[in-house]
Amino acid sequence: MRYTTLAAIAALIGSTASALALDSNVTMLSSMSPDALWKKVGNFCGISSWHPAIEKCVLSADGKQRTLSLKGGGTIVEALENWDDANRSYRYTILSGPLPVANYHSTISVTGDAKGSALKWMGSYDAKGASDADAKKTIDGVYEAGAKALTGS
Repeated sequence: MRYTTLAAIAALIGSTASALALDSNVTMLSSMSPDALWKKVGNFCGISSWHPAIEKCVLSADGKQRTLSLKGGGTIVEALENWDDANRSYRYTILSGPLPVANYHSTISVTGDAKGSALKWMGSYDAKGASDADAKKTIDGVYEAGAKALTGS
């Protein structure tokens, strides 16, 4: 009886482990002032000027949705969830696109640092159509490439 209960608990834990959200995050330092870095990052559709994978960004009339055209093809549609100019951060979600994720929510922010500023980009999501490891590798790569391009790292 005890073995059956332990096996049931182990099976339950194993079945829910892959249902937990995945997380990605990157923090990179920049010699730019927080205001200078935020000027680049804080333009919701300015991502096409600094992220190497984005060819073009089109902002909706209300400024709350952006459509990103990817270099090499593909489109990602993202919605702005929360904007905090005073604290130099915004939160957004992916509505559609080719990335292997679902339930994606991300926050990008800029803070002051002793030598300039710090960029922090973090997200939570579920894998979709790919393994957890592959989904995480993809989002980690998106964050790393963007952060490096922004900070010159």
